[in-house]
Amino acid sequence: MTRPGAQPVAQRSDRWYGAAVAGVFAVLVVVLSTVVALASRHQVRHDPELTGPSWLDGWYQYDAGWYLEIVRAGYSYAPGQQSPVAFFPAYPLGVRGFGELLGDHQVAGQLLSVLCGLVAVVLFALWTRRRLPRRTAVVAVAVLLLYPYAFFLYGPMYADALFLLSAIGAFVLLERRWYLAAGIVGAVATAGRPVGVAVAVGLVVRTLEILAEDRRAARPGDLAADDPPVAGAGGAPPVWPGWRDLVAAVRDVRLRHVGVLASGLGLAGWCLYLWLEFGNPLAFVEVESAPGWNQGVGPRTWFKVVYAGTLIKGPYDIALLLTLQALACLCAVLLLRRVQRLFGWGYAAYAAVVLLIPIIGTKDFMGAGRYVLVAFPVMAAAGSFLADRQRRWVVPVTLVVSAALLVVLTYLFGRGVAVS
Repeated sequence: MTRPGAQPVAQRSDRWYGAAVAGVFAVLVVVLSTVVALASRHQVRHDPELTGPSWLDGWYQYDAGWYLEIVRAGYSYAPGQQSPVAFFPAYPLGVRGFGELLGDHQVAGQLLSVLCGLVAVVLFALWTRRRLPRRTAVVAVAVLLLYPYAFFLYGPMYADALFLLSAIGAFVLLERRWYLAAGIVGAVATAGRPVGVAVAVGLVVRTLEILAEDRRAARPGDLAADDPPVAGAGGAPPVWPGWRDLVAAVRDVRLRHVGVLASGLGLAGWCLYLWLEFGNPLAFVEVESAPGWNQGVGPRTWFKVVYAGTLIKGPYDIALLLTLQALACLCAVLLLRRVQRLFGWGYAAYAAVVLLIPIIGTKDFMGAGRYVLVAFPVMAAAGSFLADRQRRWVVPVTLVVSAALLVVLTYLFGRGVAVS
């Protein structure tokens, strides 16, 4: 009998595990911040708006300038030109509120990224621990922590860490059957980045999947004798409902389940603001094709004409950085089947939509490394793939190579090189 006030063993174990992962994350923050400080030590501050410690300035690159402008001056829109409306509001709103407490928006933006990254990684660790064997779960966490583009979780004034946190958080709440709470957290994701629509899609599919699983569990007598084992019984992989089961589950939807649709309110609210303020609810799409970004919709973007030209004509250092991101996308796509087999259709739908956006919507894969980063089920599937290799050297060699790339890309980012 457990004495009053005592915690279950599993809960205490989760706390220790989460604390260990948080400790590793903190070490990486220190190491990579040092790398960035060394990379930017000879750079002179040109932006009078940077009021934080100078050793943080290396984390302040590219999109960070747009976010800081939004925080301090709000949104503006110039048709046909690069404009702040390309950047969704969840992160700059968080930075503005946090900055009022700290008195420095630059520090607030970078600290918010670190805190969100920390919580996101811990949630990911606990999520994988409940779904994968112990060693596999540890490898999956290592894959996320050492992923070459994971430095966006460790300090830059970018929205990726907040998005990853809101995406994982929404699914964790959904697994607890807190449908409305999952939808509300999902709305932070859809208000955070254009790819946030993947969270809404994934939540809806996963909700139908949960209903189909509940229906199957309630009628075990309907299962044929030769049906495969369910939920990993006897060491077999989980058996997820088929698409016909998902369609049939629609009839089981009740009012409480509709709460996940609240995840679309973030995007809807952003479009409504753009319509009322600037008369164009899709202004963020329009400005992507502006000179300098050149991410317009059409065959030139879909078929990566610019990327092909860079591969042929150079500059070849840029071609190498773009190819690394293209390879990250390719590996992620190849892992989608494993995502579905391990975690079900809802997580596969989320990951597929996350990956589809950079594959279809970028002219040269620039930024694709960050999109793969937030496809957290893919990271877990990658850990599973590595842990299943019979040659035990595969895991350490892969992680060492990934860590080396992480350090190199962090250094280049601190030097002002566009690496993603």
